[in-house]
Order: sequence, then structure tokens, then C-alpha cells
Amino acid sequence: MNVGLQQQERESLGMGFGLALGTILLGLMVALYHEIFAGLLYDWDNDPNYSHGFIVPFMSAYFVYERWGQLRTLPIQPNMFGIPILILGVTMLIIGSVGAELFAQRVSFIGVIIGLILLILGRRILITLSLPIVFLLFMIPLPAIVVNTIAFPLQIFAAQTASFCLFNLGIPVLREGNLISLAGTTLEVAEACSGLRSLVALLALGTVYAYFSQRQMWKRWALVLLSIPIAIIANAFRVTGTGILANYWGAEAAEGFYHTFEGWIVFVVAFILLLGCGILIAKIGKQPQHHSATRL
Repeated sequence: MNVGLQQQERESLGMGFGLALGTILLGLMVALYHEIFAGLLYDWDNDPNYSHGFIVPFMSAYFVYERWGQLRTLPIQPNMFGIPILILGVTMLIIGSVGAELFAQRVSFIGVIIGLILLILGRRILITLSLPIVFLLFMIPLPAIVVNTIAFPLQIFAAQTASFCLFNLGIPVLREGNLISLAGTTLEVAEACSGLRSLVALLALGTVYAYFSQRQMWKRWALVLLSIPIAIIANAFRVTGTGILANYWGAEAAEGFYHTFEGWIVFVVAFILLLGCGILIAKIGKQPQHHSATRL
């Protein structure tokens, strides 16, 4: 009886210590990152390229919930290698704060989470939580230097593809860089039309779809990678559609509501293509089912 009581007391003390430690760490995280998360919320609400950021934390939480049964069976094995990762995350936060580099400050949050999990819970639990943690990267806006590096080639590709398609449809067109000159107007494939917004959104959506639709890891990666060319090509055809509208109905028809609606339609089509690719990939290596004939 006394042994059982002592064991219960030790378990109660352990739970109490874990709860106290978790509360302290949560308080420290709130103190360190409340302004950073306020800035993230502002960007999600005001930057159309990252409006999907509101969904990312909930999806990440769902991935954790789905693994909860497995996590409860794993042993807690604190790993001291979490200390240098934790120091690296805090250092990124400090350097980002001093240099006013928002991307470094925001990414440091993920580094701190990795360090804390490894230090307190261990390597096996960190590996189990790798997808929910990495998925959080989709909620962080890319730095301007990366956006500019990616967006401009996407603009040129979209302009080239649209010019090629318009020419073959019998529409007179002249392209200079990211400018598409038609008979009655000139269209600029601006940064907002580069397709970066749909690329990031479809990549995040493709990651979720690949996780739920595929069982083998290589198939998941293949589907995630396929979402990149699908998004780029779909955006190029969206620019082509804008050129057709502008040529026959004027520049006004290619702006405002019609432009936004066209973007949504093309994104839906891109996702349907991604669904089709997922169905085809799922069939690779799948053994056909043979139904034996029943004799009467």
C-alpha cells in the first residue's frame, strides 16, 4: 500500500513539475514573440500572398492531434543537443531584432520550438512532430530579397507563355520584358501577377493533400513537387486569359472583379489538376484486383 502511494506521489510530482515547466516556457514564448505574432497577423490580413497563413497553425495543430496517440507511447528522453539549437534560435531572434529583419525573427520561433522539444522530450518525439513543425514555415512571409529573386523569372515566364499563346490564337502581340503590347493596350505582368501567391498557396495545399492521399513517402514528395510546375503553368495561362479579355473587350475587362475572379478560377483548375496527379500517382505500383469467377 505504501509503495503504491509513493508511486502515485512521484507521478503527481512529475506531472506537477511538467505542468509548471510548460507554463513557464509558454509564458517565456509569449513574452518573446507576442509582437512578432502580432506582425504576422497583420501581414496575413493585409498581404493577399499570405492570407492562407490563418489556416497554417490550425493544420499544424491537427497534425499534432493526429499523432497524439503515438506521442503518448513514446518515452521522454531529454537530449542535450537541443541546447545549441535553442541558442541558435534565440541568437537569430536577437540578430533579427537588432537588424530589423522580420524573417529571421519569425523563423527563430521554429528554431526555438525544435530546440525545446529536443531538449525536454527527446529525438523520437521531435521526429514524430517534424511535419507539424516544418509546416509552420508556410505561415511566414518570404523576405523581400527572396521574393524579388523568385518573382521576376516568374513574371518573364508568364509574359513569354502568354505572348506565345496569344500569337498562336491570331492576336497581334509584342513582348518587351514583362510588358505585353496588344493592339489597343499594354499589359504589365507585375509582381502581383507573377504567380508567387498561387505558388505558395498551392504548395501548402499540395503538402496537405499529399499527406492525406498518399501512403508512400516518395509519392508524397512527388505530389508536393508537382504542385510547383502546375502553379507556374496555371498562372501563365491566367495571364493569357487576361490578354484575350483585354484584346477583345478592352483593358477594363481585364481589371478589377474579372481579374480577381479569373485568378480564383485558374487556382481551382490548378488544384483539380493536382487532384488528378494525386489519383494517378496513387495507382503507381498498386496491384490490380482480380475477381475470381464463381461457379454455379
